[in-house]
Amino acid sequence: QVQLVESGGGLVQPGGSLRLSCAASGFRLGGTAMGWFRQAPGKEREAVSCISIADLSTTYRQSVKGRFTISRDNAKNMVFLQMNSLKPEDTAVYYCARGRITYCSGSYSLTSDAYNYWGQGTQVTVSS
Repeated sequence: QVQLVESGGGLVQPGGSLRLSCAASGFRLGGTAMGWFRQAPGKEREAVSCISIADLSTTYRQSVKGRFTISRDNAKNMVFLQMNSLKPEDTAVYYCARGRITYCSGSYSLTSDAYNYWGQGTQVTVSS
């Protein structure tokens, strides 16, 4: 069955960096777009980023553009999210997600409807 296992979260000071990893199994990673979502306490889950098959395109929510970078290694069945210049408002549980789509294009790729499986999440806390 499909499994997505996130790791790499933790406590970091504002301005710091973290690299999240997602280990995928139970499906062919190279055949689908992948995404990262996050959910802060008391808020709805929101999409952070999407990466197409073969790294053909990426999308980011406006608030993380220029700070976060999504990448994938299909040979190792891994997806990553490099997060730099972290801010307290980035504090959330971060989830890896498998796309129903193959390409990330436009706003649809940053909606929950474009994905059909999520991992259990990893906590990211940005605080001094």
